[in-house]
Amino acid sequence: MQVLPPALVNLIDAFNDLPGVGPRTAERYAYYALKSQSGTAKKLAKALSELKENIGYCPVTFALIDKGQELSPLYTDSRRDKQLVAVVAEPFDILALEKTGSFNGTYHVLGGLISPIDDISPESLHVSELINRIKKDNVKEVILALNASVEGESTSLYIQKEIINPKVKVSRLARGLPIGVDLEYADQITLARALEGRQLF
Repeated sequence: MQVLPPALVNLIDAFNDLPGVGPRTAERYAYYALKSQSGTAKKLAKALSELKENIGYCPVTFALIDKGQELSPLYTDSRRDKQLVAVVAEPFDILALEKTGSFNGTYHVLGGLISPIDDISPESLHVSELINRIKKDNVKEVILALNASVEGESTSLYIQKEIINPKVKVSRLARGLPIGVDLEYADQITLARALEGRQLF
């Protein structure tokens, strides 16, 4: 005997498919949508239905764009330096860098990181497009803004080998101790990176 109506079960299952959402959280989300009087369910349904219809990818940077746009404004903006490219794994990594207000270059989204376990090979990523951009835009520096993980490291090494132009500077984000962390609580890898990237006062 089914305790809950099928429509509610389907919604719980849909929420449960989301990353980081467990069964109990999925149930809470679904029940909130059901009992909400503010039109939350309709708003959510409308937003989800418009998601695939109205969002696309920039054919140059692979950043998210409105379907009505041809290229990302982060690429076409004349105030941005096209000879400086930050390479990121996913589109939302751009948001993190943009929030700093410290970067005036352009971006290139790989669409993931090399991971044999997840069946993601270099050919699955937008690396060849990056190499073409380097030539086309006469790029002077490529910043590898990738995760400090095994996958991020292997992807960085692969890209570094693919960029055979000696005139192109390949850099990476500095790694070290975050503000407010005591030395005794820092892990060995973070401490080693901090020592390698030490700076003069």
